[in-house]
Amino acid sequence: MLVLTRKTNEALQLQEGTIRIVVLSIQGDQVKLGIEAPKDVTIMREEIVLAQSQNREAAESISPDDLAQFTDSEKGNPSPRPSPKSR
Repeated sequence: MLVLTRKTNEALQLQEGTIRIVVLSIQGDQVKLGIEAPKDVTIMREEIVLAQSQNREAAESISPDDLAQFTDSEKGNPSPRPSPKSR
């Protein structure tokens, strides 16, 4: 891991300058970053990427037989959901 020290309004450049990360502000233990990148570059928070990976793994572990319990066996339609309770 490369560790760099930056102050507010200082930046880092990646991919030959096509991606730029700027320190916008520092307040206590929170740092606000601005990221300039081409539109085809996906930028996501790490916890979202990890959650997506876990969801994908969980979905892949479900067998077709397990899914069958959630469908109407005669018509192949999903079971009706209960209507939400009014407040």
